[in-house]
Amino acid sequence: MNKQRSRRLVAAISLVSALALTATACGDDGSSSGGEKGGEGSGKGKIVFWDNNGGVRTAVWKEIIADFEKANPDIDVEYVGVSATEYQSKVETALQGGGLPDVGGVGTTMVSALNLQNGLEPLTSRYEKSPLKGKLNEGFVESVKAAAGGGDEMYTIPTSANNGTLYYRTDLFKKANLPEPITWDAFYKAADKLTNAKKNEFGYTIRGGAGSVAQALDAMYGQSGITSFWDASGKKTTLNDAKNVAALEKYAALYKKVTPSADLNNDFTKMVAQWDSGTIGMLNHNLGSYQDHVKALGADKFRGIPQPTGPGGKRVQVSNPVDGVGIFKASKNKDAAWKFVEYAASHEANSKWNESAGSIPANTEAAKDAWVAKAEPTKLAAAALNDGSTTIVQLPYYLPDWNTITKTDAEPEFQKVLLGKTSAKDFLDKTADAFNKAQAEWDEQKKK
Repeated sequence: MNKQRSRRLVAAISLVSALALTATACGDDGSSSGGEKGGEGSGKGKIVFWDNNGGVRTAVWKEIIADFEKANPDIDVEYVGVSATEYQSKVETALQGGGLPDVGGVGTTMVSALNLQNGLEPLTSRYEKSPLKGKLNEGFVESVKAAAGGGDEMYTIPTSANNGTLYYRTDLFKKANLPEPITWDAFYKAADKLTNAKKNEFGYTIRGGAGSVAQALDAMYGQSGITSFWDASGKKTTLNDAKNVAALEKYAALYKKVTPSADLNNDFTKMVAQWDSGTIGMLNHNLGSYQDHVKALGADKFRGIPQPTGPGGKRVQVSNPVDGVGIFKASKNKDAAWKFVEYAASHEANSKWNESAGSIPANTEAAKDAWVAKAEPTKLAAAALNDGSTTIVQLPYYLPDWNTITKTDAEPEFQKVLLGKTSAKDFLDKTADAFNKAQAEWDEQKKK
């Protein structure tokens, strides 16, 4: 990571301050610019909501919005779906040039970067006075606080959490007389045995396109058993520890040996669709694709289980981002915006959204609803996260350069690892160096 790129956020913050941007529109229409304080507004009229996973979750959000508008006839919510891959850049552009919505999806990977640009409204005081207080998963609440770098302030209200899940075809495993892939050793043996490339049958589908590095991190730490992203000093990452290097070498070697060649460019939608076609034994994804598999295969032909166990029978996995809904500071109708946020995290709406996504509800009442017990992967994931059987490696989502390092920089380099053009060690050394520099800069910023 060069110095010019690593300091891009500092430059962006300075630019926002220098330009002293003015609003592009007046009144409670949801159109506003970064750098403004906004206002409480009338609590009525129009607000604009940007969905951070547009297309994938559009239908359920529109249903929730219709329910909200029925209960709040004086508020009109304009829905804007933005793809997950474009969302953060669109928000950051609007922070500088205007046109921010009132409300938007704000997950833990985005909180720090947007907060440092003074883009998000602090929500703790509203939450403390809300009926939501005490009804949201405390672990999720702590995660959104930690995402801002620690402290007690919340800049997003948590709505859901995901979890890495290993989906496997129970019918194919039974036919091949294979045991359930509950360990990494069993996983690798099954991947090999279920592969017959001449018949277009593969044991596994690996993610090589967008989102590939997050999945690779789960596989690495799961196999190595290393339980912290940082060493004892807190200044150097364990990313390129020899055990992680060996784990990534083994994992990347699966490509084209037991996986389709198309995996090199597959993001999650293509990977999921490929697995649902019925000729692949295993898929690592998250809870979000459960309903897709049920529709494609039927619930009796697959299972979704927590990630395999590694050394000593222990399960180690990296933290998954907590998703949430936040208010942008420039909103001129924060009262109405908060009512929508509050509704989105309520029992009814939170249950509806998470049932559609197959995710773990942030609302504790929603987490007790019948559908959770019926959706086995969600039930097992929730249990694994709460029964002490899983150690979570907390990823540094608070670093402003987190997305740049893991997506913009690392994803193309990971493809080179799959193709054998770059070694796993060189890839991890380069990525580790970027993280170490980003952490050093973060530490310096905190001193100022």
